[in-house]
Amino acid sequence: MTALLITDYAWPDLEIERAVIEAAGFRMVAGSAAPASAAAIASLAREHQPESILTCWAHVDASAIAASKALRHVGRFGVGLDNIDVAACTAHGIPVTNVPDCCIEEVSDHVIGFALAWTRGIVAFDRAVRAGRWDPAQAKLRRLATQTIGIVGYGRIGRVTARKFAALGCRVLVHSQPTPEAAAGIEVVNLDALLAASDIVVLHVPLVEATRHLINARRIAQMKPGGLLVNVSRGGLVDTEAVVEALRSGWLGGAALDVLEGEPDVSPALLQQPTALLTPHVAFSSVTSMAELRQRAAEEAVRVLRGQPPLNLCNPLYKTPIR
Repeated sequence: MTALLITDYAWPDLEIERAVIEAAGFRMVAGSAAPASAAAIASLAREHQPESILTCWAHVDASAIAASKALRHVGRFGVGLDNIDVAACTAHGIPVTNVPDCCIEEVSDHVIGFALAWTRGIVAFDRAVRAGRWDPAQAKLRRLATQTIGIVGYGRIGRVTARKFAALGCRVLVHSQPTPEAAAGIEVVNLDALLAASDIVVLHVPLVEATRHLINARRIAQMKPGGLLVNVSRGGLVDTEAVVEALRSGWLGGAALDVLEGEPDVSPALLQQPTALLTPHVAFSSVTSMAELRQRAAEEAVRVLRGQPPLNLCNPLYKTPIR
């Protein structure tokens, strides 16, 4: 019987996936909930010879792709593809898919939440009150509507984030490759201009070699002093050491990070910064988005194994660009 391997999962059970896969007449095989090593994933693929691999956080590298001679599909529970060797899949003629739009509202809401927490001092005041300090006279808060928002990456999520900030009265600048068409109330600028003019810089770009440490010491120096950096995409976009130094010096007024380099391990130096707002890679998550994510990832795997074209092809097998 055709097997689908689920490498790992960030939710309590696999009942949604099992229902979709077994209703299609296929067999589901699952690894541990926590992501195993690439070598362990390759071992699972070698043992079970799946025709599809679905992964959450675990790395599906060239060895795992080569380990199953039956493999016809690799899919991601999510959007980013930095844990899948897309080039190796393409070389073997294997389509790679993702679920690009299940969490648009959640991620953009998380950005808005970070911005409000920072402009209104919500986290800092909560900590102060719990520590026995009640000193509202020291508040130096910001009106969100007076802030200029710079959004780096203007894809599905970036567009919704821009719309929400514009609705709150903010000036919104965007930078993306290729250069997007300007929308009402949105200014398209180059990255240097965006960094120089923005009070809040938001990252909505994928992690590829060209974007690794996109925000480094040089880029931070281009930002307005006292501004906020928000990253809800991938930890590798940001040079953590450079951010820590900018927070220590006060050049950055805050860093709101849902994703980190080396997560789940967190830099001790970053933890020591009182102006860092940290959440554990949950921007994509809600009860609604998680159910949609699981259902649609499993349905995409079944679709490909039935010989139907995937809805969200991510490698250039058919000259379809990565989304």
